Amino acid sequence: MSIFKKFIKSLTSKESVDDDDTMTSNKYLPKEDMPVDEKFMLNFRQNGGKFLYCDDIDEAKSVFHQILLENNWEGKDVCCFQQHIQEIFKDAQVSFTKNKSISSFYLCDSEYLVANIGGILVSSNQLKETRVNELPEDFVVISYTSQLTNDISEGLQYIKNRGAAIPSNITTLQHFDSSKKETDNFMNYGNVTKNLYLLLIEDL
Repeated sequence: MSIFKKFIKSLTSKESVDDDDTMTSNKYLPKEDMPVDEKFMLNFRQNGGKFLYCDDIDEAKSVFHQILLENNWEGKDVCCFQQHIQEIFKDAQVSFTKNKSISSFYLCDSEYLVANIGGILVSSNQLKETRVNELPEDFVVISYTSQLTNDISEGLQYIKNRGAAIPSNITTLQHFDSSKKETDNFMNYGNVTKNLYLLLIEDL
């Protein structure tokens, strides 16, 4: 069984027993010495993100279909700027477009996953030169376990070390709970909240 599945099972079990205590206890807050995968999952969930682990691409396609059904997105337009992502989901019942104003949701991959903030690092490779606040409220992001990093600095270093031209429009998605106003915390100022599904595919 994958480490992610073991952790998800463990976390779900704890939540079912101790759900009433999570607001008053620091029991489940990430610790500095946690493995990067566990730290990411805890912070990502705390940020309000929807985490969906997939063993492989085929399972990701199946999960994507379930997301379409859950949100009544079958037959709808989806904004996606990346041809290789469109190719992965070419059999899905959606119409791909680059017109963000008519799309029901936005579909992309990511640069890296940032564990210490539970965020998703993206750039012009995913967004082109579009601002995040110009995109649909709903996001579906495809990532891989090999993309996990400890912090933003590490992710940026990996981008720099790839040898290709450094992309522009680098930003981090990390606010996924629309019930929390960005102004509630000055650290959230300038960030945009998105309803986000993360399909994390095992590749290690």
